[in-house]
Amino acid sequence: MSDAESLKRLAAARALEQVRSGMKLGLGTGSTAKHFVELLAERVAQGLEVVGVPTSEQTRALAQSLNVPLGTLDEHPALDLTVDGADEVGPGLALVKGGGGALLREKIVASASAQMIVIADASKHVATLGAFPLPIEVVDFGVAAIRRGIERAARAAGCAGLLTLRRGKDGHVFVTDQGHLILDAAYGAIPDPVLLARALEQVPGVVDHGLFINLASRVILAGADGIAVLDRA
Repeated sequence: MSDAESLKRLAAARALEQVRSGMKLGLGTGSTAKHFVELLAERVAQGLEVVGVPTSEQTRALAQSLNVPLGTLDEHPALDLTVDGADEVGPGLALVKGGGGALLREKIVASASAQMIVIADASKHVATLGAFPLPIEVVDFGVAAIRRGIERAARAAGCAGLLTLRRGKDGHVFVTDQGHLILDAAYGAIPDPVLLARALEQVPGVVDHGLFINLASRVILAGADGIAVLDRA
């Protein structure tokens, strides 16, 4: 296991300490969340009783293969805790998420949870969000017009940068689990994430975006010097 993966696993193990029998858990998507699901499965095998609500079909398949009990958000609309990764963690625990393409389900599940714990390696902690391209989920109708609307909204929020239609490793256009497309916005820096979030939400055709504001209650960062825990004030 690489050093980066080892750090992710350390952060996942610390988050697992917050899990108790009887909890209903949101299960995140991505390489860091994968470690949490694997460690959770070990505890389940030892007798921990939980129900997981996956944020993607990828996570669902992994959890099922490891015998983690699963349910849906319709069956369990109020969750105790969601554990997920992040592409960037900024001031106030504002996040950029969606590198794995599951941002819409991730945000819905996080919003349904009493707490959201984010696990990441320390390199994801930044002074200003935006170095990682911001995923913006859009419908597949009128993408050129939606792109123009996004560009106008971003400029009004002090952001400018190239918008790229996401493609998968096979070169085909990436389609989310909900059947939408993703435009990745290379803004470089987002001076006011709240302002940008509000502006993007007004663009017709934008389904959601990867800015997670006031959702993370705790961030666990694993670095060379150990674990750092950040709590939202």
